[in-house]
Amino acid sequence: MTHTTYITQSQEETFGLGVELGKNAQPGDIFALIGQLGTGKTILAKGIAKGLGIDEEITSPTFTLLEVYEAPVPLYHFDLYRIQDDKELENLFFEEYWFGDGVSVIEWADRAMKRLPENIYIITLEYIDKNRRKISIEHPAS
Repeated sequence: MTHTTYITQSQEETFGLGVELGKNAQPGDIFALIGQLGTGKTILAKGIAKGLGIDEEITSPTFTLLEVYEAPVPLYHFDLYRIQDDKELENLFFEEYWFGDGVSVIEWADRAMKRLPENIYIITLEYIDKNRRKISIEHPAS
């Protein structure tokens, strides 16, 4: 397992880290984003999308739960904020996307950890102060 920690000094740096993750992403990669409100999950997701070559405006799909962005490698952007327990996921069939040909970014992924495959990037974002974030990335197969 690899574990890397970054301290970003601004939203731009958090976005830039996401761009690098997106540039290096492969079909089937899953980025599980975990962190409280305001820690930068959506900013990181926007960067990943940019790194995949997606120029559309990326917003957090809080009310729709999933947004699909078409690209050579599609992006499946999930927001599980409104999910209260694992049973709510049973009829949504998100696994079809997680095991598909695109890259999945899952905000509030801690609400679905029992369902996620083992070989994922677990990205924990922590608030340090107004501008700085601690971003830890774990990947079991690296």
